[in-house]
Amino acid sequence: MDRTTEQLASHVTGLRYEWLTPGAVHSAKRLLIDAIGCAVGGYHSEPAAIARKLAAQTSGTPPARVLGSAAITSMEAATFANSVMLRYLDFNDTYTSIGEGHPSDAIPAVLAVADGLHLSGKDTILGLAATYEVYNGLADSVSLRDKGWDHGYFVVFAAAAGAGKLLGLTLEQMGNAIALASAPNVPTRQTRSGELSMWKGCATAASARAGVFAAQLAKEGMTGPAEAFEGRHGVFDQVTGPFTLQPLGAHPRGFGLERTGIKFFPTEYHSQIPLGLVLKLRGQIAVEDIEVLHVETYNLAYSEIGSEPQKWNPQTRETADHSLPYMLAAAVQDGSISVATFDEARIRDPKLRPLMNRIKVSENAEFTRDFPRFMRNRIEIVTKGGRRLVEEERYPKGHFENPMTDAEVESKFRALCNGLMPADRCGATLQVVWGLERAQDVGQVLELVRIEGQ
Repeated sequence: MDRTTEQLASHVTGLRYEWLTPGAVHSAKRLLIDAIGCAVGGYHSEPAAIARKLAAQTSGTPPARVLGSAAITSMEAATFANSVMLRYLDFNDTYTSIGEGHPSDAIPAVLAVADGLHLSGKDTILGLAATYEVYNGLADSVSLRDKGWDHGYFVVFAAAAGAGKLLGLTLEQMGNAIALASAPNVPTRQTRSGELSMWKGCATAASARAGVFAAQLAKEGMTGPAEAFEGRHGVFDQVTGPFTLQPLGAHPRGFGLERTGIKFFPTEYHSQIPLGLVLKLRGQIAVEDIEVLHVETYNLAYSEIGSEPQKWNPQTRETADHSLPYMLAAAVQDGSISVATFDEARIRDPKLRPLMNRIKVSENAEFTRDFPRFMRNRIEIVTKGGRRLVEEERYPKGHFENPMTDAEVESKFRALCNGLMPADRCGATLQVVWGLERAQDVGQVLELVRIEGQ
């Protein structure tokens, strides 16, 4: 295998639970609670229903369960269905570096394999650590977005690593799993451009599913391209250009699990600071007095959620939660942002359009230079009478430099499960996850995650 593949494979296969810091173990539990809550919240979405319908047509040995239901399917199908649920609300975690995205998109791959093999809580935590090490290590090393590729490419490697760790792959097998994840699974960024479709929330689920399949193939002896990254027509040639993989397990801010943010609002990550700022300013001004609301941000946020014409007139949920003008207008009018903000009737509400048209988003070159070390945003509101209000922030609530408390993580979980799971089962789920290292079978957690009536 080439050098980059070997770096990834050797780190993952060598990783031991005993090496994880208390902070990494605790972060794994926080991120798992957050992911399960997001999956429950997305359970009744149309994409999730489609994914569960297909999962019901599939069986597997060993079997794995679909979260929220009694359905049993294959590990691959469970990975896809559970990841679609998790991803639907766009409320799950985010890692921001040279590259970016949502490492928790690959959590269902770890859960499916751990469930199918009846592995322990410690095994599951170790699988999560491997997943986040690979995802965040790649994101620290290269940008996919700049080349027109989707962050699902990080997910397929992370899922293959996490699943492969739990399947007990040798170094050679892990190298093959990474190569088998690499060659057939390069997703384009078109998924997140213009008017967005259901696939926006399903693309990384497909990557997670493919990562599990790659690990299973490698376990059975399937070989992959020997030079997946550095060979002719490999990842360097065709996708990213040459890059040097940053040393895994040696980050000054700890394990990948410890460096990943949890979202405070159910919106695209780069909207988190502007939404926090506008809600802070809202109490100082009457909505009808706003003449201009100007957001200055860094290039990634500007190009992702504040530049395309469709973002000023979203027609789908997927576009609305990637539309900074829509989210800001809704926050100003409603005084909050919630899952209900993205109901179809609210998205199409004509009363929001006049305010959206008074919202300006621009790139600030200084903020772009500071990113990703800081995620600086500034909001200025100018009233019809000429009054100016200005606020600025560097880190969103939930970023590892501005973390949510455990109580806030629990509160988010309970809010997402409200009306879908009874309060006592929510409490039992939290109790088991907080003590996950003592669980003999991760199925103890998954059995508790059951939607009412399912």
